[in-house]
Amino acid sequence: MTRPPSLSHPFLLGFDDIERALDRVAKGAGDGYPPYNIERMPRTEDEPDKLRITLAVAGFSRDQLEITLEENQLTIRGRQVDDKTRHFLHRGIAARQFQRSFLLADGMQVLGADLSNGLLAIDLARPEPERLIRRIDIMSRD
Repeated sequence: MTRPPSLSHPFLLGFDDIERALDRVAKGAGDGYPPYNIERMPRTEDEPDKLRITLAVAGFSRDQLEITLEENQLTIRGRQVDDKTRHFLHRGIAARQFQRSFLLADGMQVLGADLSNGLLAIDLARPEPERLIRRIDIMSRD
């Protein structure tokens, strides 16, 4: 079932990219693993707005995690190789792969990532956009 375009109002021109972004986000929102938090970091006068995404990745080492940024899509992947030499009497902790994606707004910057105590923290910044006002000359066809 296709949904009607939500940004089809005649005053909203050129928002096709946002429409496609909403579709992409809706398709990738199914799996809840790994759990994550998104928090706004305290702001100082000199700094832009900062956000932190924290994912619970217990059992993953740094070399089993990959973070990529392609266009405006931040993707975190975790890959664990099942160790065939180990014999489990009970296995409650699965070697599970995951992929979690976040669509970033234009201008968002990835500042860095840190893995500590099973939590992967990715810091983002949103610099204040420049406000541009441009006068448009009106031509006369007389």
